Amino acid sequence: MEWSDDAIVLSVRPLGESGAIVEALTREHGRHMGLVRGGASRRMKPLLQPGNSLKLVWRARLNEHLGGFAIELERARAGELMEGREALTGLNAFSQIAAAAMPERESHAPVFIAGEILLDAMMDDGIDHWAPLYVRWEAGLLDALGFGLDLTHCAATGTTDDLVYVSPRSGRAVSRGGGALYKDRLLALPPFLLGSQNAVSRADIVAGLKLTGYFLNERVLLPHGREIPAARLRLDELAKTAGESNRSSVWPT
Repeated sequence: MEWSDDAIVLSVRPLGESGAIVEALTREHGRHMGLVRGGASRRMKPLLQPGNSLKLVWRARLNEHLGGFAIELERARAGELMEGREALTGLNAFSQIAAAAMPERESHAPVFIAGEILLDAMMDDGIDHWAPLYVRWEAGLLDALGFGLDLTHCAATGTTDDLVYVSPRSGRAVSRGGGALYKDRLLALPPFLLGSQNAVSRADIVAGLKLTGYFLNERVLLPHGREIPAARLRLDELAKTAGESNRSSVWPT
């Protein structure tokens, strides 16, 4: 068995004295693992860092085997992403959510493509610029897994105007008027998820992360006995605190 594919490194763990098990998000083969012989060597270690893009060749005798990866570096992002707290927090959240939520070996090419765009944005801009992309990536992940949000019209009235909430039970949008009586039980719907071209506020980012995080936890992770990864919780905290005058005392560690 053999295939080649584009991939993003999600995690690496050592195996034996010199090998490494690489977990990668691939374009056509989903989340996939493989053994890289010599992956712990001084030459290979810098290549096998979360966030880097690789060209992979996977080989195994049988499809159900772990198999081995032959790798070629396509785009080195890890070093730059790890230089700043915001980008590192975003990278860790992306990697851990992809690892926790995506079924192994199930192809979701749009999730991969959007992931590459997101990681490139993290290299160039601060959280206020790339966090909306991150929220959209999680919304796309939900959709790919069959739990997409329906933001087309109000679940209560059918109107397409003034959609400001999402029902935590149905994942459907609710208008301001339709949700007036029970708004405290609804999730806020940030305008950028509806395609608004207005500037995205920090409150919008916080609301977006809360929205997608809620449905990832309730519909994808908890049914399989998993929880929201710690790195994703740190991203929530970062969105709430970044930019505050006392941020040095509240940065997550």
